[in-house]
Amino acid sequence: MVSHDVRNRLSALRRAFHRHPEPGWCEFRTTNRVVAELERIGVDEIAVGRDALSADHRMAVPDEAELAFWRERARANGADEAVLEATDGGHTGVVATLAQGAKPTVGLRVDMDAISMRESNEPGHRPADEGFRSEHEGYMHACGHDAHLAMALGALEAVKHGEFEGTFKLFVQPGEELAGGGKAMAESGHLDDVDYLLALHVGLDHPTGTVVAGVEKPLAMAHLTATFEGASAHAGRAPNEGANAMQAMATAVQNAYAIPRHRDGKTRVNVGRVEGGTASNVIAEEIAVHGEVRGETTALMEYARTELERICYAAAEMHDCDVALRVTGESPRADSDPELSELLEDVATGVRGVEEVLPSAEFGASEDATFLMRAVQAGGGLATYLIVGTDHPTSHHTPTFDVDERSLAIGVELLADAVAEVGRRQPVAVGR
Repeated sequence: MVSHDVRNRLSALRRAFHRHPEPGWCEFRTTNRVVAELERIGVDEIAVGRDALSADHRMAVPDEAELAFWRERARANGADEAVLEATDGGHTGVVATLAQGAKPTVGLRVDMDAISMRESNEPGHRPADEGFRSEHEGYMHACGHDAHLAMALGALEAVKHGEFEGTFKLFVQPGEELAGGGKAMAESGHLDDVDYLLALHVGLDHPTGTVVAGVEKPLAMAHLTATFEGASAHAGRAPNEGANAMQAMATAVQNAYAIPRHRDGKTRVNVGRVEGGTASNVIAEEIAVHGEVRGETTALMEYARTELERICYAAAEMHDCDVALRVTGESPRADSDPELSELLEDVATGVRGVEEVLPSAEFGASEDATFLMRAVQAGGGLATYLIVGTDHPTSHHTPTFDVDERSLAIGVELLADAVAEVGRRQPVAVGR
């Protein structure tokens, strides 16, 4: 049972993270606070930055100017120089290890980045009313990653002082919102000995008191950027002398939505942003298109991606342009293992504040925690993606998103009890 003092500390910690949101690979202050909390708890083995992930597998990394801006902002707010050095160049993230026995090794993965969105300042929005609204204008924790961090740190402290005999690893992953950090952490080597992995999210339309023991059917996803390059010309005097990147873009976008659905399952395609051009009387020379594809399976996502790429190349050729395509973020499909989900289901029934336990639920979206899940499963281990319900007044990714802080203690108790129960039961992990 989580004490009153711990509940207050969890709330204060979550609010501290909420006040200082940082985008993916720019979580310098957040990483610093995580490390400080781990040192307070007494975790001896802490891998930070380059030591916590595979730098070559990072995706969706911002440019040097943006990284430098957030790094200096963290420094101005008192971030430890050793942590800033370890995370320099956008190498954020932490892996903490509690060694309390040889086996089993249980991992917990949470994310820590924020969303590019201005948080509401209207009366009735609790963070604004109670003084913990985002201080970084244009960015906010609109998906609950601040709550994930508080729960994870609370759970680690509970595991340290509990009865678990084994090794517990906490994976604090950067860059989830653009699907840029999961692969880098999965390829870090820190998962090689993990027998059981728990991944966590709050809410997702499940109210406070509800626990989902294992998410099913997350959509595989890829973010893509297509940059069309043509030749500029005067739109009135000599339009025939130009190669119109705007037309190439428009052709590609229109045809992207005509990609046939697939008989084997769900596919999705969307173009969410277009940028470029100079003036209404100039044939556009360069246009960038930012889109995404999703699929019910990794193969279906790859089908949609291949079709989108084909369409972009054809549109460029039609309008005498060139196009450069790159994948900026991705996540495969990975399903929760029923053996581990069933254990979570059993544990959740005994957690204070839990009123309903769902064995499974469809996710309907995408998450790059699947890279970590697949890494553990490929090695013969078990993984599950669980949801701790929380009342949220508006949907995720909206300016008035907030969480019910009563769910923090529920999440801590659930996670700590689950780790202890895995240690006692050690459900069979094939190949380990």
